[in-house]
Amino acid sequence: MSRLALRFGERIAADSSALVTYLVAGDPAPAVTVPAMHALAGAGVDVIELGIPFSDPEAEGADIQAGCERALLHKVRLRDVLDMVVTFRERDTRTAVVLMGYLNSVEAMGYQRFADAAAEAGVDGVILVNLPPEEADDLRQALHGRGVDLIFLLAPTTTDERARHVLSQASGFVYYVSLKGPTGSANLDVDGVRSRLDELRAMTSLPLAVGFGIRDGGTAQAVAGFADGVVVGSALVRRMGELAAQPDAIPAAAAAFASELRAAMDAA
Repeated sequence: MSRLALRFGERIAADSSALVTYLVAGDPAPAVTVPAMHALAGAGVDVIELGIPFSDPEAEGADIQAGCERALLHKVRLRDVLDMVVTFRERDTRTAVVLMGYLNSVEAMGYQRFADAAAEAGVDGVILVNLPPEEADDLRQALHGRGVDLIFLLAPTTTDERARHVLSQASGFVYYVSLKGPTGSANLDVDGVRSRLDELRAMTSLPLAVGFGIRDGGTAQAVAGFADGVVVGSALVRRMGELAAQPDAIPAAAAAFASELRAAMDAA
């Protein structure tokens, strides 16, 4: 059983919701990333989404754009991100790790080379925001051949017909984008998200995780009441960026925020 299936399965069996957190690899400095990942895992995070720094992250809001810029100042490349996963796996073989980014970085490395390197590093899944399922066959086959899930996103504007097609190609879990906007947007419509997830559950047996617009314990708790997973990204990246001049303080701050989220979700 994959780490993603195990972690989501454990939470679902416990009538709970998986906590998924996102950080940009190398932000605000490469030496911070792995300690922050361990701190998050120790605070109850089930899945860590590790962002691949990219110069044009078109789906991201200001906080994650700034995180990518900070990481790129250190010339963090996809190979560096994979090396961070290798180092993380020296101490943690339980927490699921998903790489999240844009197809451009993977194409530059090559599909099979990337799939091999990701599997060998200990990556469990990949999310590529600008890769539609119609163009994903070659990469999906390369990843699945190495036991790595290719995870797709659904949006509030996705029709039922389109959702069924995307879900037929998906694995690992489904990332439901709760808002019509970039990461970090506000005005989360909890009732609307709950209603849409009810409809999607009739189309797939995969876990459904909700991201975009979840920024604190209150919003995490509201979504945890019905979602299989809660994804928090911009709020964490912003906190890490605020401590860029105090990198040694970042792991503890990340753990404190994750603990707040986990406690709120457990109370849902």
